[in-house]
Amino acid sequence: MPEILVLFDFIELLPYVMLGSLAILLFSGLPVAVLLAGLGIVFSLIGIAVGEMQWIAMLNVPLRLYGSINGSLIYPAVPMLLFMGMALEKSGIARDLLLCLQFLFGRVPAGMAISVTLLGVLLAPTAGVIGASVAMLAVIALPTMLNQGYSPSFASGVVAAAGTLGLILPPAIMLFFLAGMLHVPIGHTFLAALAPAGILIVLYLSYYIIACLRSPPTKSAADDDWHHGWSTWQWVGFFVRGLVMPTGLIGLVLGSIIFAWATPSQSGALGAAGGVALMLLNGRLSWPLFREAIEGTALMTAMVFFVVMAANVFSYPFRYFSGDEVISNMLNGLALGDWGMFLTIIGIIFVLGFFIDWIEITIITLPLFLPVLGELDFSGHVEEGPMTALWIATIIALTLQTSFLTPPFGFALFFLKGAAPPEIKITDIYRGIIPIVAVQMFVIAMVMAFPLLANWLPNQVFE
Repeated sequence: MPEILVLFDFIELLPYVMLGSLAILLFSGLPVAVLLAGLGIVFSLIGIAVGEMQWIAMLNVPLRLYGSINGSLIYPAVPMLLFMGMALEKSGIARDLLLCLQFLFGRVPAGMAISVTLLGVLLAPTAGVIGASVAMLAVIALPTMLNQGYSPSFASGVVAAAGTLGLILPPAIMLFFLAGMLHVPIGHTFLAALAPAGILIVLYLSYYIIACLRSPPTKSAADDDWHHGWSTWQWVGFFVRGLVMPTGLIGLVLGSIIFAWATPSQSGALGAAGGVALMLLNGRLSWPLFREAIEGTALMTAMVFFVVMAANVFSYPFRYFSGDEVISNMLNGLALGDWGMFLTIIGIIFVLGFFIDWIEITIITLPLFLPVLGELDFSGHVEEGPMTALWIATIIALTLQTSFLTPPFGFALFFLKGAAPPEIKITDIYRGIIPIVAVQMFVIAMVMAFPLLANWLPNQVFE
């Protein structure tokens, strides 16, 4: 009898040991996907060794992997949208976009900061992994901003903010995953993110203009001479190729998903084909560039789906040992009430964003909290059902974006430092990002207090 009780206690402890092992090993530097799959296999073998699991139960793992991806309308769209972003970046179309925007806003206060921000808006599909979009903008925009006399701290804040905008702007890849996890239509999720993202952008630009009116850069973007001597037709061709066509492609992909003209995978295919067409029309379609875009897409897609599959391997024994109930009981035992519980979960997600990318958070952490989130009652504050899920998804997206920017741990800042010119110090980046984080926190508080900011547009379009 004592041996049975000891074994029973050991089995009850397994979910805690799994979570503790994962938390500790995350700091080992090993790939997250390898850790997840390895821990899932190890603890499954432990369960079999103590007689808690049967060998036949291991067959459920490949079935879960197949079921999690097969039939999904979201996952097939991911590699194609990533390829569209890669094509725009590798072919130099992203740089042309910046030049077009720079010319349009060259005489406006903070014209270059506005241009970089709008470039981040237009290149939202490239933000499959936060480091890639931040590093890309740092390489493209930071040297130009420094040459125009912007301070290193101000320029760093602009680039970091613009590089993370793609996380919450449709057709951002993260929104696909949040929609799938919270079981809400992807078109609704896109629309729910638009108003908060729009407020965020307006506040960013307002801050940039005020800051540059107080301390203007030493040189205007309009003083650059790259466009001098161009004919009217050269101007027309440049703006059509560099601005109209990329913007039109992204708008077409976004509109086809929101208004259900096509499935997400069909819209992704349209975006991928459009990326190749833009490379061709710009005279930049070559085998080396095409291969770079394919390889970059394959690597990023493999990383995303490796994490998805590894998370399924980890979650199977965790749920088998009643890990979901453990998490639910732990949180409910805090007796914080609905709002206290919600803020606690958002706080945990915020802290996790310091150390790991959104992919791991949405695939691993969020499913653990979903049963608790589903039990929270906000009926006096927001419409029940899908509208509550949309509101929660929007807050989670904004929270993750903010955590990646918050010093000293926000790891988007370290990607920025790695791609920035040597004269930019990490202290410059920290100083520049503080006003940006303050704006982020304000918008999160606004969406929490006024759910209509997230829910009004989906209600109007799909009512």
